[in-house]
Amino acid sequence: MAPAGHDRWAAMHWPRLGEHRDAGQYQMPSACPKRSSKYLGPGTLCCAHVGLMHESAVSGLEYPALSQDGVSDVHPAAAVAPAGFQNGNVPMRIGIFSAKNYERTLLDELNASHHHDLVYFDTLLGPDTASLAAGFPAISVFVNDGVDGNVLRQIAAGGTKLVATRSTGFNHIDLKTAKELGVAVVRVTNYSPNSVAEFAVGLILVLNRKIHRAYNRTREGNFELDGLMGFDLVGRTVAVIGTGKIGTIFARIMAGFGCSVIGFDVHRSPEFQHIGGRYVDADGIEEADIVSLHCPLTPETYHIVSARTLGRMKKGALLINTSRGGLVDTEAAIEALKSGQLGGMAIDVYEQEAGLFFKDLSSTVIPDDVIQRLVSFPNVIVTGHQAFFTREALGTILETTLASVSDFAAGRPLANEITL
Repeated sequence: MAPAGHDRWAAMHWPRLGEHRDAGQYQMPSACPKRSSKYLGPGTLCCAHVGLMHESAVSGLEYPALSQDGVSDVHPAAAVAPAGFQNGNVPMRIGIFSAKNYERTLLDELNASHHHDLVYFDTLLGPDTASLAAGFPAISVFVNDGVDGNVLRQIAAGGTKLVATRSTGFNHIDLKTAKELGVAVVRVTNYSPNSVAEFAVGLILVLNRKIHRAYNRTREGNFELDGLMGFDLVGRTVAVIGTGKIGTIFARIMAGFGCSVIGFDVHRSPEFQHIGGRYVDADGIEEADIVSLHCPLTPETYHIVSARTLGRMKKGALLINTSRGGLVDTEAAIEALKSGQLGGMAIDVYEQEAGLFFKDLSSTVIPDDVIQRLVSFPNVIVTGHQAFFTREALGTILETTLASVSDFAAGRPLANEITL
């Protein structure tokens, strides 16, 4: 039997963001501070009010009463329909920060089976933008959003009870403060680990065989080979720092090239050992011709590649980082590149990437001197955090995020919750 009030909720028309109603009906107050002219036009429902349903909605009032400043007085919990609505999925308003066009298109498609009210913000979440989360029971963030204690206190005061990060890593979230405030945090624990592992291998091939330089040369009619010599991968030693799912898949691919694979991890993987991987202590890094990072960023792994580490590596070794920027002391890496101790570096992540990555800065002067120095090296490749970016991986990331919100809204256990 459907829960009490189910028929009335099911029959109620819940407008989509940006849906135009009959002229003169349900329009947002012109002074509403939540209006976003980029997404909403005249006669369109305000993103701050879409989905907020007052208790009296069941008896006929479809939209919340507004205070004089145009902000709803309705508690965010009123946005949630009774359990069992729409095949067991309870609609919830989700504020999605750092939302890119490719994510919006796919999220809208995937949301057809979840029926949530999705509101997109292209801005990063931080102290100055946390007020945008007011009225959203759930928000979704990405790796460069700053969800520190200050931000968490602001969003919790605005009614947010769930933070869903569209990533595996969660070093951008203050879990201790979230727990104190009663804000649940979920992540994506598993998404096509092949995407990152394969990208790391691609970086090795490009960096070693100077493919990026050859590409630029031939576009200018230069087919000279001087300066493009690399080395065979077969018989080389590859160090894998972090032998979780991604690291192990990366190791398997490199073993397929005929490489000897050594691993560094406090947790030993039987699968890594099964493919021929050999665990070594810190001194083992001296054996490696290539070092690839696949571990999470924690206080213990911060700057795990330091000046000391680089000094112990084999002269001319290559360094690959597709994990987290903070794993590498970038200034130390620059010095190692200048001295020739480090033969080359390819990074898809950067410690100060928050103000750079996922933006088009091609027409601006970039004030970050460190990244400018890095891209000036002929033996350095920098990509903009794209290792995860495949159809399969992105689809899994977004579907997992929506499913976690659905579980939270329906009161089901959170399989992907991050707990201290």
